[in-house]
Amino acid sequence: MAAEDLQQLRELVEFLKANGIAEFDMERTDLKVRLKFAGLQPAVPAVDLSHLAAIAAQSAAPAAVAVPVLPQAVAPAAQAVAAPAAPAAEAGLEGAHIVKSPIVGTFYEAPSPDADPFVKIGDHVSSGQVLCIVEAMKLMNEIEADVAGEVVKLFVKTGQPVEYGQALFAIRQ
Repeated sequence: MAAEDLQQLRELVEFLKANGIAEFDMERTDLKVRLKFAGLQPAVPAVDLSHLAAIAAQSAAPAAVAVPVLPQAVAPAAQAVAAPAAPAAEAGLEGAHIVKSPIVGTFYEAPSPDADPFVKIGDHVSSGQVLCIVEAMKLMNEIEADVAGEVVKLFVKTGQPVEYGQALFAIRQ
């Protein structure tokens, strides 16, 4: 790894830590980086991520990459008002574990358009089993089950954009 790349990686780690971002994935042809910081809960950063976009653009392969930029911080009271009702409160889902998106991106239920979905309603899954893919910044992020049980509800459709913390699946343990 070149000294410049190592410096960019250090800057990226410091940026992620400073903004309380618990998980980050980045992949390019010659490098794959996955960072998880112990003790931090994934959080929506309350900052303009243009600095991160610049680092990612410098590190990326020559192909053009669209980088979403989150809006400036929203007051906590406004966030509480805008928060959707808990999906588990829906009829028949009491006690079900909700698998939420850890990132903003596009939801895909299968590894390719002509492949079978990773899981269907009624399937029994084990902890760590891949449930879906969320594409973010041209990176395909596999979302895994964090509990074992039966898939009882799918909240989104393939190709649908998802937000951080949005419900993807309900799993009854």
